[in-house]
Amino acid sequence: MTGDGLVVVDKPGGLTSHDVVARTRRLAGTRRVGHAGTLDPMATGVLVLGVNRATRLLGHLTLTEKAYDATIRLGASTVTDDAEGDVAATADASGVTDEALRSGIARLTGDIEQVPSAVSAVKIDGKRAYKRVREGEDVVLPSRPVTVRVFEVLARRTDGLFLDVDVRVECSSGTYVRALARDLGAGLGVGGHLTALRRTRVGPYALDAAHTLDELADDLVLLPIADAARAAFPARDLGADEAVVISHGGPLPATGTDGPVAVFGPDGAFLALVEDRGETTKALAVFV
Repeated sequence: MTGDGLVVVDKPGGLTSHDVVARTRRLAGTRRVGHAGTLDPMATGVLVLGVNRATRLLGHLTLTEKAYDATIRLGASTVTDDAEGDVAATADASGVTDEALRSGIARLTGDIEQVPSAVSAVKIDGKRAYKRVREGEDVVLPSRPVTVRVFEVLARRTDGLFLDVDVRVECSSGTYVRALARDLGAGLGVGGHLTALRRTRVGPYALDAAHTLDELADDLVLLPIADAARAAFPARDLGADEAVVISHGGPLPATGTDGPVAVFGPDGAFLALVEDRGETTKALAVFV
């Protein structure tokens, strides 16, 4: 059976994140495979999977920043905020100026309140929003604070009455690029939706570390759990006595760092994820 670690997949279009997990389970010979944040079937790019004990890292990895390349079509809104949904309304976007586009993007950059797309994986009373929409419910989700650190135009093309805009986005986990497309179009008064999405990075894991499913079928490249933890979190190396304490879930002196810290034994083994609680640490997950 495969060891513990992360697999960084370059997900193809047309597959769900669960499809990719199922294929990786077969390749790895274990059912203990999970993912750090879904990608829509239409989306491609970086999907981080945890194998065996590394699945316990995933809930903490989803708190990291993500980056995307996307194409937004201005001039049409859809019921799903992307190209897979029916068109709800159209307008002439051919006259949208560069200045108006920059202004609209600026309003959606920084710390903002965002309403997730109704067709999303957000749960309402235990049921996914997209399931409620499919059952005919009129779903309106509450806004949530997100951070859009980068939202910039790479290119623009006019296609009849539509304006297609290629953009780069760097944002906090929980940000919906589909919702950025929707809100950009709404702010410009012409409607908008997402026509292409490629995730280029999840935290420290970028496309240059990703492998296609065909490549993984030939060679299941596994990033060892210790290397994965050092790449994703601040690291703290312990002496022998402290290593014994943390291996039993005990507290350490506070690290002085916000968020999870990966701690390692004298031999370099990954021992635990910890987080400060006052003057000491609390173990979030112990791996020995």
